[in-house]
Amino acid sequence: MKIGVKGIAIGLIAASGVLVAAYQFGIQRHADGLSANAAGTAQNGAAPSGVMPANHPATAGGGGSAGDNKFAHFRVGNRNVKSIYADGGVVWIGTSGGVIRYDVAADKYKLFDNQLDGLLSNGVFHVSRVGQRMVVGTYGGGMSVYDPAKDAWRNYNIPDGLADQFVYDVQQVRNGDVWIATWSGANRVRGGAFEDPSQWETFTVENTGGGLPNPWVYALDEGKNGEMWFATEYGLARYQNGKWDHWQHADGLGAPYEQVKEAIQFTSDPGQASSHHAQQKVEQGLQDVNVAYNPNYIISLAVTDDGVVWCGTWGGGLARFDGKTWHNFTTQDGLPANHIFMLYKGPDGQLWAGTSRGLARLNADGKGFTVLTTSDGLFADNVFSMAHAQDGSVWVGSFGGVARLNGL
Repeated sequence: MKIGVKGIAIGLIAASGVLVAAYQFGIQRHADGLSANAAGTAQNGAAPSGVMPANHPATAGGGGSAGDNKFAHFRVGNRNVKSIYADGGVVWIGTSGGVIRYDVAADKYKLFDNQLDGLLSNGVFHVSRVGQRMVVGTYGGGMSVYDPAKDAWRNYNIPDGLADQFVYDVQQVRNGDVWIATWSGANRVRGGAFEDPSQWETFTVENTGGGLPNPWVYALDEGKNGEMWFATEYGLARYQNGKWDHWQHADGLGAPYEQVKEAIQFTSDPGQASSHHAQQKVEQGLQDVNVAYNPNYIISLAVTDDGVVWCGTWGGGLARFDGKTWHNFTTQDGLPANHIFMLYKGPDGQLWAGTSRGLARLNADGKGFTVLTTSDGLFADNVFSMAHAQDGSVWVGSFGGVARLNGL
């Protein structure tokens, strides 16, 4: 029997709720070759030390304080770190067990979870700032907004105008509007006026005439000329001057199966568990491909300063689109893997790609990649999130923890 992806996701949320009481947030410092071992439940206070997973490779971080070392590791237990947002001297970490606010200089943290009014789900996919407030997109709990001045949360959900209770991405664009990516289309909130229902708009497959090709929107980004780009399960969409356009594998998105089949590491095919994923493969003529490959399935998105749109696909590598021409990068071009979980534009404009086998930085000449793995200080090789802090350190989120890297 095939079940919908939302059903699977809701089940995972319920399971993660059972583990909240056992939540741990620890730090492993590599100083003079020593590490302290301790554990503590999440609360206000100093971050406790914690041991690394037993199978983590031995690494040397150098001497001195954590800020002076090449890297430090922060453990979050058996949870994904799907979003990191650096806000001055504070780093916000979105996990599948809640949101962590970490004060770097003070080495203190606070966990926000669904025990608080206004935060309905511990499954967090997105954290960012909109004006003076922090915005959190969740699995099944809508969008929660934190007002630091009031130390209070407020939840926005379907009755408020939100297209769906699963929220994957949020961005305030240059004109002040806020765009929200959900599993039932995209929202625009004019001026970021969340409290005003008249300012909410919803864009769906139906009301865009198929211009938005699929309701499952995983990421969005503003283009060089103010246009909006959307990553969906059925291709890339653009909204510009009231008009929708979209592109799919047939147009050049994602490398062909014959090019990448030997490099696909996942034999578990979502099409075997989800009816809508199975239908997508049939529509592309891929029904006989029973591994994790779907080039139309964009799971990450970024627009660089030159206006180029980058799409991270599910097994089809990294796709580059300049508005006219597509070019696909794969492991043959130096990527560590062809499943691109995250795309991130650094403060210097450099493009970073988080994959299932490490973190890749596009070289300045655009012709290759510099790759980092656990041997370079990553917590794990699966990379889901990233941020640059004001002190120059780079924070990278994986399953089970976060790496803070210095000197990149």
